[in-house]
Amino acid sequence: MPEQLANLIGVGLEWVVAVSGGLIVAFWVGLVVWTWRDIRTRSADIFAALLAALLALVFGPIGVLLYLLLRPKQSLAEQYDRALEEEALLREIEEAPACSSCGRPVQADWQFCPFCEAELRHPCQQCGQLLNPEWKRCPHCGARPGQTPPLPPLPAYVPPPPTERIQPLEPEQVAE
Repeated sequence: MPEQLANLIGVGLEWVVAVSGGLIVAFWVGLVVWTWRDIRTRSADIFAALLAALLALVFGPIGVLLYLLLRPKQSLAEQYDRALEEEALLREIEEAPACSSCGRPVQADWQFCPFCEAELRHPCQQCGQLLNPEWKRCPHCGARPGQTPPLPPLPAYVPPPPTERIQPLEPEQVAE
């Protein structure tokens, strides 16, 4: 009986060691795959990706910890998003209207600069909408700046309505 028990314990230990070894190998391979995928999202350099995967393969969890210390902080997508945000902010700053006289920021619908009192826009003489000084035509009515508004059209000549003709009176009718 003790031989059978020792045999049974030996077989059980073999199974435990085999399963544990398989889990450790799977974990190790998982670390290498995770490291490969992570470095590919953070760098376009294939040499850096191979080096990171080799670090995880050779040193296992310690290699992954080293990789975590050395890897780039942002992924390529995060770097791209950040670059787009910076570009949008720069474009917004460049497009912000400023007074041509003092350079201070103004709003697009202001006619005068509140700081230096310079005229930013002038009203159209025909429709009254505010125009930028460099515009050659009013986008609302089509008038050219400085052009006098056209006179209203004269009414068309309408002849008076026909009246009845008065017949001259005869001298006999006048005497009466």
